[in-house]
Amino acid sequence: MRQSRSLFLAVLLAASGVSIPAAAQPRAPSAATPTTRSLVSGMRVSGGAERAQVTLTGSFDVPQYRVHGRDDGRTVTLEVEGARIPDDGLDVDGQASLVSTTASSATAHGVRLSLRLAAEVTHVVRAAPGRIVIELTRLSATEGAERAAAEGPIEVRGVHVERRDGRDRVVVELSRATEFRIHPGSSGPARLTIRGASLSRAVEREIALSDNEGDVVHGVRVRAHGGRATIEVDRASGARGTAIREGNRIVWLFSGGETRQARPRSRTIAREAWAELDGGLDDEVEGDEVAAFLTDVPMQVGRARAQRSYRGRRIDLDFHNADIHNILRMIAEVGGVNIVTSDEVQGSVTIRMRNVPWDQALDVILQAKGLGMVRRGNLIRVAPLETLEKERELAIARQKQNVELAPLETRLIPVSYAAATDLSPRVQELLTSRGTVSVDERTNVLIVRDTVESLDDIEELVRTLDTQTPQVLVEARIVEATSQYVRDVGIQWGGNVLASTATGNPTGLIFPSTVGVTGGNYDQATPTQGLSPFNGDVPTPNFAVNLPATTNTGSGGALGLSLGSLGGTVNLNVRLSAAEATGVVRIISSPRILTLDNHEAHIAQGTLIPYSQISAQGVQTAFQEAKLELRVTPHVTADGSVSMHVKVTRDEPDFTRTSARGDPTILKREAETDLLIEDGHTAVIGGIYTRNTGRNVDQIPFFGDIPILGVLFQRRRVRDERNELLIFLTPRIVNRAESLRR
Repeated sequence: MRQSRSLFLAVLLAASGVSIPAAAQPRAPSAATPTTRSLVSGMRVSGGAERAQVTLTGSFDVPQYRVHGRDDGRTVTLEVEGARIPDDGLDVDGQASLVSTTASSATAHGVRLSLRLAAEVTHVVRAAPGRIVIELTRLSATEGAERAAAEGPIEVRGVHVERRDGRDRVVVELSRATEFRIHPGSSGPARLTIRGASLSRAVEREIALSDNEGDVVHGVRVRAHGGRATIEVDRASGARGTAIREGNRIVWLFSGGETRQARPRSRTIAREAWAELDGGLDDEVEGDEVAAFLTDVPMQVGRARAQRSYRGRRIDLDFHNADIHNILRMIAEVGGVNIVTSDEVQGSVTIRMRNVPWDQALDVILQAKGLGMVRRGNLIRVAPLETLEKERELAIARQKQNVELAPLETRLIPVSYAAATDLSPRVQELLTSRGTVSVDERTNVLIVRDTVESLDDIEELVRTLDTQTPQVLVEARIVEATSQYVRDVGIQWGGNVLASTATGNPTGLIFPSTVGVTGGNYDQATPTQGLSPFNGDVPTPNFAVNLPATTNTGSGGALGLSLGSLGGTVNLNVRLSAAEATGVVRIISSPRILTLDNHEAHIAQGTLIPYSQISAQGVQTAFQEAKLELRVTPHVTADGSVSMHVKVTRDEPDFTRTSARGDPTILKREAETDLLIEDGHTAVIGGIYTRNTGRNVDQIPFFGDIPILGVLFQRRRVRDERNELLIFLTPRIVNRAESLRR
């Protein structure tokens, strides 16, 4: 094949009188040149005169393909997107009486395989990684007659879901084969529409399936409206589908859902169409999830060439004053395309290029000669730019005329969750110049009158925007933990000593003949309990060191000791007191509230504390709030998280600390912040930790510093208080499945 191609180029250019330099020969891709296309390696045909099977093998993973029949089912064409065939052609292994001839060719977007059949057949296509299988069945005379007579309305006779081989299949049973359209969308439900179809009474309108982990299809809804049947499929996030036609059935295969919630992407629900140069507009299937090619979009005149990407085979060109027709024929041979030129295309070209994709070389040559092109599949039409511009203007005018003459349809679009008056301005933007929209506020219905194509876009817009408003349950948890440790150890001791003749121990001096020493550190409030077994309180304890610990009912303890001589000359009173307290307090507050997306919610509970105000009008009573309060404004993001502005307040009266008039102080705890939390997750939005420690020593100067004996002249107090405050927040989207559907 390579030799014949080179010979063809040589004869072509020799006929035009142009020399062929060595660099002008097509250059095969080098080993270092990467290729992005899958290789179709072989084809096998097996079977007989009634049934046949054609298997196409290649290096593709999950092929994107399109199959259609022509000549009353006697020709079946298979197009595989993003594939290529070997340079020496595709070998066919085996044969079948039903398949008379086969032909394969490379296109700009893939590989086309044509099967010429000996009789009218029905075909079923199955795809798997690395292969595509076409099963052909001969159509009997009776079946052919029934098929030829199959006219009239299309009826959807049944819809059911099959789960096998790790895939979910939505099977649509029809009264006869027909065309369909897929609206896959990037997230939310995928839709399949069948024009001119109605629903049978036996069709189940809604199919609810188990929402188990690993299931791809979660539910199916079937409805008929406006002369078309619509099948909506609720699928797992990230699931992709492929729809194929098997006789009177449409099989919609879904597989590969992401386990983690993917971030939804934007979707195009309406696009202004470009007028094609031939005046017609082909129906385009929206999305790559349909088992077919997208319609080839022609290279429009005036579009920016810098936006194009070139992927053609790289070649070397070196010509001087070569006829442009011969150059175009050579490029057509190298690129495997068909090029048609008009009579206005003429002139010569001088060009020198090396290692350039053939489609880029063609683009540059046409630009240099003031020419343009229109491409449809592997067919390229070349004409002067002026001619294409005029044709394009005529096509646009023809399209506008078609819009002006298109029949109008009135459609009632019910709105469930939004206000129809709010959606009316959005709908107005998609109307044509002949369209109108009005709102019935009583029933919350949009009344739209426009062309069918515009009404489809408007209905898709309304279905996308008319979703449940997310409801968020916000729960705050305020945890406060307090621990306290207090220890107080004190001592009281004293007494009296009297030396006199009355007690029999005079000093023996004239002066002083009597000496008395007594402790004097006491008053009426000095605790003396326990010094005497007979008296609860000793009126004159004569304490010299009076450093008692604070003890009372329910806290601490004290021990009294009294020592004295028989004559009362020497008396010693000792009282030991000590108190220790340890406590732990834990307070949990959990306010929660349910609110709509972007609506502020507020919940509070507390106490009003009265206090007096003195003014010129006299004494008035006012109230101070001490309450637990949660104030939040949530916003649900597109990926299912919750963004919130939240304010949490916890005020508590403290009656242990009061004013001079006895009014309690207010212990205030407050947190205000903005944060983003995933649905159902818990976040710590704030916390406060405080610790107060103290150690006090009260002592008698000098004596308290004496080692060991100094404890007799000291009072020791130790205090350790710890307080920790944590605030947790948990948002939950109550109606997540319905509100986040896109």
